Amino acid sequence: MAKLRIEGSFVALITPFNRDGSVDFEGFRTLLAFQEAHGTSAVLIMGSTGEVSMLSQQERQRIIVETARMKTGRMKLFYGCTGNNTQATVDHLRFAQANGADGAILAAPSYICASEADIEAYFLEAADATDLPLGLYNNPPRVKSDLHWDHLLRIFRHPNYVVHKESTTRVGQVAQVIAGRPDVSVMCCDSPNLGLVVPTMSLGGHGTANMSGNVAPAEMALLSRPWSQPEVSVSFRETYLRLLPLLHFAYSAINPVAVKSLMKALGLPAGELRKPLTGLQGEALSKGLRAVRELGLDRKYGWRSAALEAA
Repeated sequence: MAKLRIEGSFVALITPFNRDGSVDFEGFRTLLAFQEAHGTSAVLIMGSTGEVSMLSQQERQRIIVETARMKTGRMKLFYGCTGNNTQATVDHLRFAQANGADGAILAAPSYICASEADIEAYFLEAADATDLPLGLYNNPPRVKSDLHWDHLLRIFRHPNYVVHKESTTRVGQVAQVIAGRPDVSVMCCDSPNLGLVVPTMSLGGHGTANMSGNVAPAEMALLSRPWSQPEVSVSFRETYLRLLPLLHFAYSAINPVAVKSLMKALGLPAGELRKPLTGLQGEALSKGLRAVRELGLDRKYGWRSAALEAA
Protein backbone atom coordinates (compact mmCIF):
# COMPACT_ATOMS: atom_id res chain seq x y z
CA MET A 1 0.00 0.00 0.00
CA ALA A 2 1.28 3.46 -0.92
CA LYS A 3 2.53 5.63 1.91
CA LEU A 4 0.10 8.29 3.11
CA ARG A 5 1.04 11.80 1.94
CA ILE A 6 -0.25 14.93 3.64
CA GLU A 7 0.37 18.45 2.38
CA GLY A 8 -1.23 21.74 3.26
CA SER A 9 -3.08 22.70 6.42
CA PHE A 10 -3.12 20.20 9.27
CA VAL A 11 -5.35 21.78 11.92
CA ALA A 12 -5.09 20.91 15.61
CA LEU A 13 -8.78 20.91 16.51
CA ILE A 14 -10.27 21.99 19.82
CA THR A 15 -12.49 19.62 21.80
CA PRO A 16 -15.96 21.16 22.11
CA PHE A 17 -17.84 20.70 25.37
CA ASN A 18 -21.52 20.95 26.28
CA ARG A 19 -22.79 23.18 29.09
CA ASP A 20 -22.59 20.27 31.51
CA GLY A 21 -18.93 19.71 30.65
CA SER A 22 -19.46 16.57 28.57
CA VAL A 23 -17.96 16.20 25.09
CA ASP A 24 -20.13 17.85 22.42
CA PHE A 25 -20.22 15.35 19.56
CA GLU A 26 -22.61 17.39 17.44
CA GLY A 27 -20.16 20.23 17.94
CA PHE A 28 -17.42 17.97 16.62
CA ARG A 29 -19.55 17.22 13.56
CA THR A 30 -20.01 20.95 12.89
CA LEU A 31 -16.32 21.73 13.34
CA LEU A 32 -15.18 18.86 11.12
CA ALA A 33 -17.57 19.93 8.36
CA PHE A 34 -16.31 23.53 8.70
CA GLN A 35 -12.71 22.41 8.26
CA GLU A 36 -13.48 20.11 5.37
CA ALA A 37 -15.46 22.79 3.52
CA HIS A 38 -12.56 25.25 3.64
CA GLY A 39 -9.63 23.24 2.38
CA THR A 40 -8.10 21.64 5.47
CA SER A 41 -6.13 18.53 4.50
CA ALA A 42 -6.12 16.83 7.89
CA VAL A 43 -7.10 17.49 11.48
CA LEU A 44 -5.52 16.41 14.73
CA ILE A 45 -8.14 15.51 17.32
CA MET A 46 -7.02 15.41 20.95
CA GLY A 47 -3.71 17.16 20.68
CA SER A 48 -2.75 19.77 23.26
CA THR A 49 -5.20 22.13 21.52
CA GLY A 50 -7.85 19.49 22.17
CA GLU A 51 -7.12 19.53 25.93
CA VAL A 52 -6.16 15.87 25.74
CA SER A 53 -4.38 15.84 29.09
CA MET A 54 -7.67 16.71 30.80
CA LEU A 55 -9.77 14.03 29.10
CA SER A 56 -10.48 10.73 30.80
CA GLN A 57 -9.53 7.43 29.19
CA GLN A 58 -13.20 6.76 28.49
CA GLU A 59 -13.63 10.16 26.86
CA ARG A 60 -10.56 9.67 24.69
CA GLN A 61 -11.82 6.35 23.42
CA ARG A 62 -15.35 7.56 22.78
CA ILE A 63 -14.05 10.60 20.87
CA ILE A 64 -12.15 8.29 18.53
CA VAL A 65 -15.13 6.01 18.00
CA GLU A 66 -17.68 8.77 17.42
CA THR A 67 -15.61 11.15 15.29
CA ALA A 68 -14.22 8.37 13.09
CA ARG A 69 -17.83 7.66 12.12
CA MET A 70 -18.06 11.23 10.82
CA LYS A 71 -15.39 10.74 8.15
CA THR A 72 -16.28 11.42 4.54
CA GLY A 73 -12.92 10.45 3.06
CA ARG A 74 -12.04 13.97 1.94
CA MET A 75 -10.05 14.93 5.04
CA LYS A 76 -7.77 12.75 7.16
CA LEU A 77 -8.51 12.34 10.87
CA PHE A 78 -5.46 11.90 13.09
CA TYR A 79 -5.64 11.46 16.84
CA GLY A 80 -3.33 12.37 19.68
CA CYS A 81 -2.24 9.01 21.08
CA THR A 82 0.58 9.94 23.42
CA GLY A 83 0.39 8.12 26.73
CA ASN A 84 2.36 8.66 29.92
CA ASN A 85 4.62 5.71 29.08
CA THR A 86 5.44 3.53 26.09
CA GLN A 87 2.88 0.80 26.75
CA ALA A 88 0.07 3.30 27.32
CA THR A 89 0.96 4.94 24.00
CA VAL A 90 0.88 1.58 22.24
CA ASP A 91 -2.53 0.86 23.77
CA HIS A 92 -3.87 4.21 22.53
CA LEU A 93 -2.51 3.53 19.03
CA ARG A 94 -4.01 0.07 18.80
CA PHE A 95 -7.41 1.36 19.93
CA ALA A 96 -7.29 4.18 17.40
CA GLN A 97 -6.36 1.85 14.57
CA ALA A 98 -9.08 -0.63 15.49
CA ASN A 99 -11.71 2.11 15.52
CA GLY A 100 -11.18 3.92 12.25
CA ALA A 101 -8.38 6.44 12.73
CA ASP A 102 -6.51 7.56 9.61
CA GLY A 103 -3.40 8.19 11.67
CA ALA A 104 -1.99 9.36 14.98
CA ILE A 105 0.36 12.03 16.25
CA LEU A 106 2.86 11.23 18.99
CA ALA A 107 4.90 13.46 21.26
CA ALA A 108 7.30 12.45 23.97
CA PRO A 109 5.53 11.59 27.24
CA SER A 110 5.38 14.76 29.27
CA TYR A 111 6.97 15.49 32.64
CA ILE A 112 9.43 12.57 32.71
CA CYS A 113 12.13 14.46 30.73
CA ALA A 114 13.71 11.28 29.40
CA SER A 115 17.02 11.24 27.55
CA GLU A 116 17.07 11.66 23.77
CA ALA A 117 18.13 8.04 23.37
CA ASP A 118 15.19 6.83 25.45
CA ILE A 119 12.74 9.03 23.52
CA GLU A 120 14.09 7.79 20.20
CA ALA A 121 13.52 4.22 21.37
CA TYR A 122 10.01 5.18 22.50
CA PHE A 123 9.04 6.51 19.07
CA LEU A 124 10.43 3.45 17.31
CA GLU A 125 8.81 0.95 19.68
CA ALA A 126 5.46 2.68 19.28
CA ALA A 127 5.79 2.56 15.49
CA ASP A 128 6.65 -1.14 15.57
CA ALA A 129 3.43 -1.87 17.44
CA THR A 130 1.01 -0.63 14.76
CA ASP A 131 0.55 -0.13 11.03
CA LEU A 132 -1.13 3.23 11.62
CA PRO A 133 0.44 6.21 9.79
CA LEU A 134 2.18 8.31 12.44
CA GLY A 135 3.33 11.85 12.96
CA LEU A 136 6.11 12.88 15.33
CA TYR A 137 5.67 16.14 17.22
CA ASN A 138 8.95 17.53 18.55
CA ASN A 139 7.55 19.93 21.14
CA PRO A 140 10.10 20.72 23.87
CA PRO A 141 8.24 23.83 25.13
CA ARG A 142 5.40 21.55 26.23
CA VAL A 143 7.04 18.21 27.10
CA LYS A 144 10.69 19.25 27.75
CA SER A 145 12.17 16.38 25.72
CA ASP A 146 13.93 17.67 22.59
CA LEU A 147 15.23 15.54 19.72
CA HIS A 148 18.26 16.49 17.63
CA TRP A 149 17.93 16.11 13.85
CA ASP A 150 20.14 13.01 13.93
CA HIS A 151 17.58 11.28 16.15
CA LEU A 152 14.72 12.52 13.99
CA LEU A 153 16.23 11.32 10.73
CA ARG A 154 16.87 7.87 12.20
CA ILE A 155 13.27 7.67 13.43
CA PHE A 156 11.94 8.73 10.03
CA ARG A 157 13.52 5.69 8.39
CA HIS A 158 10.67 3.76 9.96
CA PRO A 159 8.00 3.31 7.26
CA ASN A 160 5.08 4.16 9.54
CA TYR A 161 6.17 7.78 10.07
CA VAL A 162 4.56 10.13 7.57
CA VAL A 163 4.59 13.58 9.28
CA HIS A 164 7.10 15.61 11.25
CA LYS A 165 5.92 18.68 13.18
CA GLU A 166 8.61 20.91 14.64
CA SER A 167 8.01 23.34 17.51
CA THR A 168 11.47 24.50 18.44
CA THR A 169 12.86 27.91 17.49
CA ARG A 170 15.74 26.37 15.53
CA VAL A 171 15.59 27.08 11.82
CA GLY A 172 18.78 25.06 11.50
CA GLN A 173 16.99 22.00 12.84
CA VAL A 174 14.31 22.28 10.16
CA ALA A 175 16.96 22.79 7.47
CA GLN A 176 18.93 19.73 8.55
CA VAL A 177 15.81 17.55 8.60
CA ILE A 178 14.75 18.69 5.12
CA ALA A 179 18.31 18.31 3.83
CA GLY A 180 18.21 14.70 5.01
CA ARG A 181 15.27 14.13 2.63
CA PRO A 182 13.23 11.88 4.94
CA ASP A 183 10.16 10.22 3.48
CA VAL A 184 7.81 12.31 5.64
CA SER A 185 5.88 15.57 5.30
CA VAL A 186 7.80 18.27 7.18
CA MET A 187 5.49 20.76 8.88
CA CYS A 188 5.81 23.35 11.62
CA CYS A 189 3.83 25.07 14.33
CA ASP A 190 2.20 28.34 13.20
CA SER A 191 3.27 30.33 16.26
CA PRO A 192 4.75 33.61 14.98
CA ASN A 193 6.94 33.74 18.07
CA LEU A 194 8.68 30.51 17.11
CA GLY A 195 9.17 31.97 13.64
CA LEU A 196 9.30 28.66 11.76
CA VAL A 197 6.57 29.10 9.16
CA VAL A 198 8.51 31.26 6.69
CA PRO A 199 11.79 29.28 6.74
CA THR A 200 10.05 25.91 6.76
CA MET A 201 7.98 26.68 3.69
CA SER A 202 10.85 28.40 1.88
CA LEU A 203 13.13 25.39 2.49
CA GLY A 204 10.62 22.98 0.96
CA GLY A 205 8.26 22.22 3.84
CA HIS A 206 5.00 20.51 3.04
CA GLY A 207 2.60 22.59 5.15
CA THR A 208 1.79 23.77 8.63
CA ALA A 209 0.41 21.85 11.57
CA ASN A 210 -1.51 24.75 13.01
CA MET A 211 -3.96 25.95 15.64
CA SER A 212 -5.14 29.16 13.92
CA GLY A 213 -7.06 27.13 11.35
CA ASN A 214 -9.76 26.61 13.96
CA VAL A 215 -11.01 30.11 13.08
CA ALA A 216 -9.35 30.77 9.71
CA PRO A 217 -9.29 27.44 7.86
CA ALA A 218 -9.28 28.77 4.29
CA GLU A 219 -6.57 31.29 5.10
CA MET A 220 -4.38 28.66 6.74
CA ALA A 221 -4.94 26.32 3.80
CA LEU A 222 -3.65 29.07 1.49
CA LEU A 223 -0.70 29.77 3.78
CA SER A 224 0.17 26.07 3.99
CA ARG A 225 0.54 25.31 0.29
CA PRO A 226 3.99 23.94 -0.62
CA TRP A 227 6.07 26.30 -2.72
CA SER A 228 5.90 24.18 -5.87
CA GLN A 229 5.64 27.27 -8.10
CA PRO A 230 7.26 30.72 -7.67
CA GLU A 231 3.92 32.51 -7.45
CA VAL A 232 2.97 30.48 -4.37
CA SER A 233 5.66 32.29 -2.39
CA VAL A 234 4.09 35.64 -3.31
CA SER A 235 0.61 34.65 -2.14
CA PHE A 236 2.20 33.11 0.96
CA ARG A 237 3.92 36.38 1.86
CA GLU A 238 0.76 38.42 1.42
CA THR A 239 -1.32 35.95 3.44
CA TYR A 240 1.22 35.55 6.23
CA LEU A 241 1.69 39.27 6.79
CA ARG A 242 -2.07 39.85 6.74
CA LEU A 243 -2.72 37.05 9.26
CA LEU A 244 -0.05 38.09 11.77
CA PRO A 245 -2.51 39.79 14.19
CA LEU A 246 -4.62 36.62 14.35
CA LEU A 247 -1.56 34.36 14.70
CA HIS A 248 -0.24 36.46 17.56
CA PHE A 249 -3.63 36.39 19.25
CA ALA A 250 -3.91 32.60 18.94
CA TYR A 251 -0.65 32.25 20.88
CA SER A 252 -1.27 35.07 23.36
CA ALA A 253 -2.12 32.47 26.05
CA ILE A 254 -1.28 28.81 26.51
CA ASN A 255 -3.15 26.83 23.90
CA PRO A 256 -6.03 26.43 23.49
CA VAL A 257 -7.10 29.27 25.80
CA ALA A 258 -7.07 32.09 23.25
CA VAL A 259 -8.43 30.24 20.23
CA LYS A 260 -11.16 28.42 22.14
CA SER A 261 -12.25 31.62 23.90
CA LEU A 262 -12.48 33.32 20.51
CA MET A 263 -14.47 30.47 18.99
CA LYS A 264 -16.98 30.60 21.82
CA ALA A 265 -17.36 34.37 21.40
CA LEU A 266 -17.96 33.91 17.67
CA GLY A 267 -20.73 31.38 18.31
CA LEU A 268 -18.83 28.31 17.13
CA PRO A 269 -19.22 25.04 19.07
CA ALA A 270 -16.58 25.29 21.76
CA GLY A 271 -17.93 25.45 25.29
CA GLU A 272 -15.80 26.22 28.30
CA LEU A 273 -12.21 25.23 28.86
CA ARG A 274 -11.63 22.47 31.34
CA LYS A 275 -10.55 23.74 34.73
CA PRO A 276 -8.13 24.87 35.91
CA LEU A 277 -7.94 26.69 32.54
CA THR A 278 -10.29 29.66 32.12
CA GLY A 279 -11.23 31.67 29.06
CA LEU A 280 -10.05 35.10 28.03
CA GLN A 281 -12.20 38.11 28.80
CA GLY A 282 -12.15 41.86 28.34
CA GLU A 283 -9.42 43.45 26.25
CA ALA A 284 -7.49 40.17 25.94
CA LEU A 285 -10.44 38.63 24.07
CA SER A 286 -11.34 41.81 22.21
CA LYS A 287 -7.97 41.73 20.45
CA GLY A 288 -8.97 38.47 18.79
CA LEU A 289 -12.45 39.71 17.92
CA ARG A 290 -11.02 42.84 16.33
CA ALA A 291 -8.56 40.74 14.31
CA VAL A 292 -11.45 38.62 13.03
CA ARG A 293 -13.39 41.72 12.02
CA GLU A 294 -10.43 43.50 10.41
CA LEU A 295 -9.60 40.40 8.38
CA GLY A 296 -13.23 40.13 7.26
CA LEU A 297 -13.56 36.62 8.64
CA ASP A 298 -16.93 37.47 10.22
CA ARG A 299 -18.36 38.35 6.82
CA LYS A 300 -16.65 35.47 5.04
CA TYR A 301 -17.83 32.79 7.47
CA GLY A 302 -21.14 34.39 8.46
CA TRP A 303 -20.37 34.98 12.11
CA ARG A 304 -22.60 37.30 14.12
CA SER A 305 -22.43 37.69 17.88
CA ALA A 306 -22.90 40.33 20.53
CA ALA A 307 -19.25 39.98 21.53
CA LEU A 308 -18.14 40.64 17.96
CA GLU A 309 -20.30 43.74 17.69
CA ALA A 310 -19.01 45.09 21.00
CA ALA A 311 -15.30 44.59 20.29
